[in-house]
Amino acid sequence: MNEHTELERQKALAERIEAILDQKNAKDIERISVEGKTVLADFFIVATANNQTHIKSLADEVEFKLKEEFDLLPHHVEGEDGRRWILLDYGDVIVNLFLSEERSFYNLEKLWSDRGRRLVEEKAGETDIE
Repeated sequence: MNEHTELERQKALAERIEAILDQKNAKDIERISVEGKTVLADFFIVATANNQTHIKSLADEVEFKLKEEFDLLPHHVEGEDGRRWILLDYGDVIVNLFLSEERSFYNLEKLWSDRGRRLVEEKAGETDIE
């Protein structure tokens, strides 16, 4: 599969996850493109849950729908015990479900947007001219 087609597949998966989360009333759903910024993934999906029961139901629904529709299971799941931040790792798409306080504390949107900006600024400052 060529790189362009693979990125389209990942984007489609991210969009489907966003739709699932929206249908289950997740709040402030955002997709962060981290392609080229990290080897971890190409997209992070970030969403907020109302409470611990809601965060678990969001995670369960994403897992259920992706298994049902694409026969796709997460490679790894973190945080199900604490239910304050649940991470579902689908390889090139990582889903981060937060309670509001944790989302504000970790602020992945700022972390990754700053990271991208810093990389661009560092590269702009580099030169081969001596």
